[in-house]
Amino acid sequence: MSDHEEDFASLFEASVKQRQVSRGQQVEGTIVMLGPKVALVDVGGKGEAEIDIAELKDDDGDVEVSIGDRITAMVISTSGGVVLSRKGVRNAATLRELEDAYQAGLAVEGKVASAIKGGYEVRIARERAFCPLSQIDRVPTADPAVHVGRTYPFKVIEYRDGGKSIVVSRRKLLEEQQHEKEEDVRKSIVPGAVVTGRVVSVRDYGAFVDLGGGIQGLVHVSEMGWSRTKNPNEIVAAGDQITVKVLRVDEATQKIALGLKQLQDDPWTTVATAYEVGQVHTGRITRIAEFGAFVELAPGVEALAHASTFPPTGQRGGWMKSIAVDTTGSFEILSIDRQQKRIGVAMVDPATARAGEAAAPEGSLAPGAIVKGKVERHEKFGVFVFLAPGRSGLIANAETGVDRDADMQKAFPIGSDIEVVVLDIDGGRIRLSRKAVAEQRERQELREYSERADAAPTSSIGSLADTLRRAIKDR
Repeated sequence: MSDHEEDFASLFEASVKQRQVSRGQQVEGTIVMLGPKVALVDVGGKGEAEIDIAELKDDDGDVEVSIGDRITAMVISTSGGVVLSRKGVRNAATLRELEDAYQAGLAVEGKVASAIKGGYEVRIARERAFCPLSQIDRVPTADPAVHVGRTYPFKVIEYRDGGKSIVVSRRKLLEEQQHEKEEDVRKSIVPGAVVTGRVVSVRDYGAFVDLGGGIQGLVHVSEMGWSRTKNPNEIVAAGDQITVKVLRVDEATQKIALGLKQLQDDPWTTVATAYEVGQVHTGRITRIAEFGAFVELAPGVEALAHASTFPPTGQRGGWMKSIAVDTTGSFEILSIDRQQKRIGVAMVDPATARAGEAAAPEGSLAPGAIVKGKVERHEKFGVFVFLAPGRSGLIANAETGVDRDADMQKAFPIGSDIEVVVLDIDGGRIRLSRKAVAEQRERQELREYSERADAAPTSSIGSLADTLRRAIKDR
């Protein structure tokens, strides 16, 4: 054989291999003819393959391809010519076509004729097939009669004795379709994506959302809104169509975390203009911890009233007894950290002038002023007094007014009320005196008495008054 003949033989063999097709194979071809019922597709063979014209129409019934267009389809039969399908569903009319569909793993259309023991009788290609009860749907069927009379695509899972024993499954086809859809859905579910889904169930900790293809994600209760939510049922209900944002996707566990509040404006963007240190705002206590109470100033804006801002009671955690969850009160803004989204507050007695107003001026703690406080703690060198949230002063032992050997803890029980004089304020340090209270009161009374306009004492009394005036002036 000459080199030319060998080359021709090789090319011919390659051409034959290229033209060979089998059932279930995906092929590409060019539309060469459009008829009323079928279209011819050139797939590279001696003849053309056929495809039902209905498979080339859009939802409006118009043919969506033209001669010369290329399409991709599946080979569903090679008997007597190549037959293609883009839908992968064979409208079988004969046992031979039914067998072809079985061999190729293609779906066929069948009508559920009746419900029988253990399943259903299905009519396909004028033949009777059996569909087990468990294979009619992906979920258990409460009333078998709901499927009778309906036409579904089925997959032939058993074909024996020349078609005398045919078993079909709709469930396998649905699972394959769901798997294909699941792959498409998973490609779109990435952190940051905004997707739409249906709430399938609501639990105490959140709501499960079906995103399509059997894929579910969880909207945790903490991600439902900027305001603290206790009951997810107040936000969503089973069956609701909602739009959510994908927060996290755990590839290892396939768990998907979703959020609702991320699609709403963050209330912290208004904190800069709505809150300032020293202001007093109304808030609601949402929860209590050992270190303090959390306070909702506005939906999504939560602050912390630290335990140290509450007056001492002398008992461990005693401050907790003075408040309760859902209590509404007045709170003074002590600090704001916008970057960390933290606000420090202190509860203000609504009976005082500070409730609803700005913080009291520094003059209220000026040297010489008599103020009230609560005993906070004892040290070897003196007694600390709680004056206001974040402000405590020290009574040195020498200023307590009691003997050096006295039991300070008995004389000044923690949490007890005490009246003191402000001696000095040096930065954040405040020096107080208890024994100066009596002296201060005496001087005040003498000052008031000496300044009375109706005081007309005798000469002896007048001399005494003059002496007192001089003594006060010298002080």
